[in-house]
Amino acid sequence: MSSKVYFVNLRAKSKKDNIPNKIQRLFDKAGIKEVLTKDDITAIKLHFGEKGSSAFIHPIFVRQIVDKIKECGAKPFLTDTNTLYTGSRTNSVVHIQTAIENGFAYAVVNAPIIIADGIYSKNSVEVKIDKNHFETVKIAGDIYYSNSMIVLSHVKGHVMAGFGGAIKNLAMGCATAAGKQIQHSDAKPKVINKKCVGCKLCAKHCPVEAIEIVDNKAVINREKCIGCGECITICPKRAIQIQWETDSDVFIEKMAEYAYGAVKNKQGKVAYFNFVMNVTPMCDCVPWSDVPIVNDVGILASFDPVAIDKASIDLINKQIGIKNSDLKQGHESGEDKFHCLHPQVDANRILEYGEEIGLGSTDYELIEIK
Repeated sequence: MSSKVYFVNLRAKSKKDNIPNKIQRLFDKAGIKEVLTKDDITAIKLHFGEKGSSAFIHPIFVRQIVDKIKECGAKPFLTDTNTLYTGSRTNSVVHIQTAIENGFAYAVVNAPIIIADGIYSKNSVEVKIDKNHFETVKIAGDIYYSNSMIVLSHVKGHVMAGFGGAIKNLAMGCATAAGKQIQHSDAKPKVINKKCVGCKLCAKHCPVEAIEIVDNKAVINREKCIGCGECITICPKRAIQIQWETDSDVFIEKMAEYAYGAVKNKQGKVAYFNFVMNVTPMCDCVPWSDVPIVNDVGILASFDPVAIDKASIDLINKQIGIKNSDLKQGHESGEDKFHCLHPQVDANRILEYGEEIGLGSTDYELIEIK
């Protein structure tokens, strides 16, 4: 049976069609209240954005979800987990400060912020999954112990995963730092010497000091490297690229298994919203936001993370690419936009494997809500 994916486009000609009203309508028509029970402690899993980024989901949009959850009698909190790399979200104190600076103050969003894996990412639960790559996965404690969860994902490109949506939000976003590291363990960066200018930015941002500058070129100590990919995203000259220790599909499959573990104890208690707007070429973890690769499309809702990601990609691929963007080819409708951006990764593999392990279905019915 195909999974239902509900969709609102972003065209508007009257007050009833503004985005806050559309989010509320989408929540109701998609039946999101079905996953909520009175007095549930409900995690709203989202990404607060790195300091300097601006394409993350707008706090005003998040407020609409918060208010609808409260209407159902549940008690929501906003949450994410700390990062593996250095930056403005590496522990709970700076993470919450960054969230507030990016607009997620209580006065705006009407819900508290709780970083789910604790101050130093030690709040962890081992979840048994018995899949191909992992027997157990390390999930943030406050996500695991929440009664229900609403997952809000900004759909965008990603240098290591091809794209980021609901599945990646679960996989990396619900994992502790140790869980993130083991997912990244098959990816190691390599330096393209002819492009490297010795600016030292990668060395400055490496969380384990695995990079040094020798003869004005970056040199990566592969024994110390944890594969977080921060140097790849931060390099202004694109002089650092992924070098897979195994097939790139292994990294993708590991993420799908972590996503499975993140929701294993919440059958019938999770719903997803994908925001297909500000579709930037890179993730919200970088401290900047490039222009989008396609025009804004809409917002989707579903109870199936695989189906909602598949529908999001299909809608993006139907768009005409923006030529004055990082999308250098594949502008025509029907072209695989994320493959054109990040050809080293098969972004569709996470959907296929997610379906194989029972995370969701690639077979979906798109229902547009007016």
